Amino acid sequence: MNVLPQAILQSPGEHPRFIEQTACPSLDFARIHLIKDKDGIDDYLAKNIKGLSKQEAAANRNSYKKNICIHMLRQGYHKSFSELFTLIQKWNALREAAGPGSAIWQQKSLEEQPDKLDQLYHFLTRAEAAQRAGHYEEVYDNQLNLAYCFNGPEEKWLSNYFYEQCFNTAQLVTIDGGKREAQAHANMGLINEEQGQVMKAAKHYEAFHQLTEGSTWKDETGYTYNSLACKHLWRIYTLLADKMLENKEHQQAIKTLIKALKMAKEGGDRKMEGEAAYCLSLAYNVAGEQQKALSILNTSVEIFTGLCDSAGLRRAYAAITEILVSQGKADETIQCLGEFMKAAENAHLNQSLVDSCVLFGNICNERGNYNEAFEKFIQAFEAAKTLNNLPLVDETKTYCGIANAHKLMVAFNSHIEAEDPLSLQYLLAWKENRSDMCTDPLTVEHDKETSASKPL
Repeated sequence: MNVLPQAILQSPGEHPRFIEQTACPSLDFARIHLIKDKDGIDDYLAKNIKGLSKQEAAANRNSYKKNICIHMLRQGYHKSFSELFTLIQKWNALREAAGPGSAIWQQKSLEEQPDKLDQLYHFLTRAEAAQRAGHYEEVYDNQLNLAYCFNGPEEKWLSNYFYEQCFNTAQLVTIDGGKREAQAHANMGLINEEQGQVMKAAKHYEAFHQLTEGSTWKDETGYTYNSLACKHLWRIYTLLADKMLENKEHQQAIKTLIKALKMAKEGGDRKMEGEAAYCLSLAYNVAGEQQKALSILNTSVEIFTGLCDSAGLRRAYAAITEILVSQGKADETIQCLGEFMKAAENAHLNQSLVDSCVLFGNICNERGNYNEAFEKFIQAFEAAKTLNNLPLVDETKTYCGIANAHKLMVAFNSHIEAEDPLSLQYLLAWKENRSDMCTDPLTVEHDKETSASKPL
């Protein structure tokens, strides 16, 4: 069972863009095999076939894949040819293994996608030429462009293949101060994380962080490499700590989450820092160190308040309330929730006001203060209406109904326990008019008789 919130443990999924993707030019190979109708073929032949040599005529008869392979071999790109051929074979093998009806089966085979073949030809041959010249930074850039080319869900294995090629090549680059090696570690960390290899991912992210310390490198979105490394390490340390908590390794989890908090602070992201502090507090609470948990939670509250983060505030105050209730500190619990309500009102955070009133109302409900609980739920209902959130309005209405039922239950039970005729009259009167159970039944009966005697 997970202890820490799963929403913050999700891998980002997409790889960062460290370089601008290079556009691949269309290759000047005949694509007659792509023309399906006879009129189109006749038109193509009339315009293009006159006066062709035997080689040019053969090119028009060959498949697009075959033309590309022949051109690679003629230009001397034997390594590129071998790599392309292997990738096509693997694609076909994956399609066959998945079988009809699978997602990859619905896609055309790689050799039937000329645009993909263009990209493979262009970047593989450029990478091979750069490798011959010993320009490993260019080899890396071309391999990274290929990784960016294949971003569909059924092409994931292809992009991962080229990210792995990038990682191997990056070790040979010596002129960029470790920039490409840092990129390669980040990408390999994401691949390992997606595959569930958390420890391997952590090692790659740690190498990424070490290589980017003190650097000013930025990705295509303007995010610095170092802050990105801190974000990855915060997430992976939190994920590791969650598994430790599942295994009852409380102290090790706390140490790991302290490292996660350090990364969050270094990354300069206040939202991330608030989440890291919140997770650390949960670990302290599970380990039985409730005072430390409360201290860290106060830090989370401070950060989330500054960010006007309603979701974060709700979770932090809910955790504080749970700890105080478990310690039997009723007055402190009420004071804490009062502070939550006041902070929400001052910051005009209606969502947080709903959350605080619901938490407050639940505590009152549990303590048997049903009138006060009803008041808080009504306040939550009014705040929810300003958010134009129908499901939230319905939820708060339900809370109001529960609290009202509890209020009626007190009076109802007292009349049941009395076991006298007057109490029975009270209950019968309430059953008929369903209004105030404490209304004098004789008055109610008189009002009914007066109403009945009036002429229509």
